[in-house]
Amino acid sequence: MNELKNKQGFICDMDGVIYHGNKILEGVREFIKWLIDNDKKFVFLTNSSERTPHELSMKLGRMGLDVGASHFYTSAMATAEFLHSQAPGSTAYVIGEAALTKALYDHGIYMNDVNPDYVIVGETSTYSFEKIEKAINLVLAGAKLIGTNPDITGPTEKGIMPATGALISPIEMATGKKAYFVGKPNPLMLRHGLKKLNCHSQDIAFIGDRMDTDIIAGIESNVDTVLVLSGVTDREDIDRYPYRPKYIFDGIGDIVK
Repeated sequence: MNELKNKQGFICDMDGVIYHGNKILEGVREFIKWLIDNDKKFVFLTNSSERTPHELSMKLGRMGLDVGASHFYTSAMATAEFLHSQAPGSTAYVIGEAALTKALYDHGIYMNDVNPDYVIVGETSTYSFEKIEKAINLVLAGAKLIGTNPDITGPTEKGIMPATGALISPIEMATGKKAYFVGKPNPLMLRHGLKKLNCHSQDIAFIGDRMDTDIIAGIESNVDTVLVLSGVTDREDIDRYPYRPKYIFDGIGDIVK
């Protein structure tokens, strides 16, 4: 525990670690207070592409947590940076929320529903057959298929909801084209987190609730991993995987008890 607490910085997942939907999880207030009181560097890294950093800051503010927008990095931002590095000035047809569109605009990736370079899918509550049909035809015409993250489901205060991996699956099946996913477990996300913290990998710990994205991303980035059981993973699930987290806690607050 001393080794973990002595880390210079922490990269934390959000859904299932900090909150479920609009419900803050037990021990989160104490953990964030500990980070601030001990001058720890920290960034919240989320595979969700639904909200901007400012919106995430406001969401935590409504829960009574004062965390500035600079402490957040999303899969929408990572997707926009990836496409900007691959094909500056390219265009995209997007199935997703406004935060994803904004991140793309901010990096010079513009909307195009006629002959785009990319079809990009992120979390959305406005999924429809019409959008799926449009995406399928654009991919068949040559657009490259990108997913902001591969998560099949995500936790909410109401239970489990379908996430990007599930939403993009019909397009993959109908076209025979596999999507490239930018979010975790792609190490790109953690590398961006390390860059924001200005820390070496051995000086930080990564906290997440998913074995298949969070923990494997940390392991492949040579970062100490912390699994919390407050999200989608139960303790009995851990042995199903050929790798293990370095630390396991019921919730994030247990780290500072």
